[in-house]
Amino acid sequence: MTTVLVVDDQPLQRFGFRMLLDSVPGTEVVGEAGHGAEAVRMAAGLRPDVVLMDVRMPGMDGIEATRRIVAAGERSRVLVLTTFGLDEYVHAALRAGASGFLVKDARPEELLAGIRAVAAGDAVIAPALTRRLLEEFTRYVPPRPERTAADPRLGALTDREREILVAIGKGWTNAEIAARFVLSESTVKTHVGRVLAKTGARDRVQAVIFAYDLGLARPQAC
Repeated sequence: MTTVLVVDDQPLQRFGFRMLLDSVPGTEVVGEAGHGAEAVRMAAGLRPDVVLMDVRMPGMDGIEATRRIVAAGERSRVLVLTTFGLDEYVHAALRAGASGFLVKDARPEELLAGIRAVAAGDAVIAPALTRRLLEEFTRYVPPRPERTAADPRLGALTDREREILVAIGKGWTNAEIAARFVLSESTVKTHVGRVLAKTGARDRVQAVIFAYDLGLARPQAC
């Protein structure tokens, strides 16, 4: 059972998420919060697998709430839902430790798949946002290819794992990576896990930034 805490300042929005999630076997909404401070308190008490987090809320917003939930070191992982795309708020959420981003107009199956992925320890970025994530990231942290050869984390990777890291940096899904390299998805998942462990990336989102920061991926290559 995947437990979810829904955080949104709009009661109707929370109701819609609850109706959807509670209708799916294996998923349970254990609480609702209308602002960030309430989300932090409820996450500490309920310890849900996933916190479905709105960004803009009165009082403590979703960014600060995410930062505090992640800093607490509990099991809960944060999946940010936004209607604003990759603006400065979502970049801040990434820095705060969010495990993924989806837009609120995502299809129900995309939302459910995102929740399951985050609960399983993966990270998720809406496909439509991956290229923009990289493009926007370049505005804040220019790539530094000269660091590539010197970074000891890359030296620990096998040739295949390095290929997987580049693919992650391009925003490819496990299915896309499997098709490209003629591997099973389970094999790809194993490789991804090893890449994250060897590079010290917390999750797939951090691996994307790591790949770009070292010049292994470029927005135009996505």
